[in-house]
Amino acid sequence: MSDPGVASSFQSARDALDALIADPSSADRVERVARVLSACFGSGGKVLACGNGGSACDAMHLCEELTGRFRADRPPLPAVACVDPGHITCTANDFGFDQVFSRWVRALGRPGDVLVVLSTSGNSPNVVRAVECANARGLTSLGLLGRDGGTLKGKCDHEWIVPARTSERIQEIHMLILHCLVEAVERIMFPEGAVSS
Repeated sequence: MSDPGVASSFQSARDALDALIADPSSADRVERVARVLSACFGSGGKVLACGNGGSACDAMHLCEELTGRFRADRPPLPAVACVDPGHITCTANDFGFDQVFSRWVRALGRPGDVLVVLSTSGNSPNVVRAVECANARGLTSLGLLGRDGGTLKGKCDHEWIVPARTSERIQEIHMLILHCLVEAVERIMFPEGAVSS
């Protein structure tokens, strides 16, 4: 006999995906943002990515798909996730945890780069500060958020707000969006090596 809790989890995951698919702007937004990322890479820029906890892991996952590969055998694309424990613990100790990402953006971000932030609540002070810093320095900001978007709603140049109730469902949709973005970037930048879904 199957556990009803597992079936409920499957259903809530499906509901979150159905909500993404039902939004007619979702696919268009992936294509639009993939073109922004491709233009960034094509002009010599880079992606910076950050988040807390599981979202930090998703930021790493995005960056390894770019510096390594997703589907196509192609040149590496420059991307850095802010997960260095030396930087995080030094900055948190000396300046406060709310500045661990903004100081990193100040150190590495240049006009034309893209900052990708992930926050299931949209309220993490260190992520909010990173976006504010990126916007002030001429970076393009991309927010993958959850619930109602929180404090970050409307503060990024491009955003997805996943209306799921729990962090794990939001993160699952975030990862799907990130995979779709990388796939679209490969298709745009390296059409000869693109692999269809």
